[in-house]
Amino acid sequence: MKLKLSELANIAEVIGAFAVVVSLIYVGVQVNDSNIAVRSASVNDANVAVQEWYLQIGSDQQTSRLFYSALMSDEALPNEDEFQFIMMFHGAFLAFQSSYLMAEEGTIDSDLVDGLTGAILAVKDTPGLRRYWRQRRTTLHPRFVRYVDDLLQVKGETPMEVYRFPKSDEANQ
Repeated sequence: MKLKLSELANIAEVIGAFAVVVSLIYVGVQVNDSNIAVRSASVNDANVAVQEWYLQIGSDQQTSRLFYSALMSDEALPNEDEFQFIMMFHGAFLAFQSSYLMAEEGTIDSDLVDGLTGAILAVKDTPGLRRYWRQRRTTLHPRFVRYVDDLLQVKGETPMEVYRFPKSDEANQ
């Protein structure tokens, strides 16, 4: 049985159309895998940024004491110490802002923002946070600023216990 050239062209057209559909499915799977990889990397990057900040503050006694003193102080510390406190806090808030904005756009899971909320609520009533926020809020993204402003208005108890240290004479007993 001999096929005419027009019949062969029709068969080739069907095979070509099928190949295009298979290629599109393959590309769709690859794009989905790529999106999953990008989201995973974004979550990891957000967590690493905050983790590094906490390790930096918590693993050096002098830095930890300075940050805690500034956080709890009603008055600004001497110039260089206050500057260091503001820069440390700003580093944390830049990491928080990045996570907040990525969650807002759907790059990372919005549940990750709950950790930010808890961290901010834990220190929202400290004088140091209020000083920092008055000074640096204008340098942050407006949507993130609104988010933090709303958190600062939350009434009620905050889980500040994690940041309270016993006085040195209590610790030695």
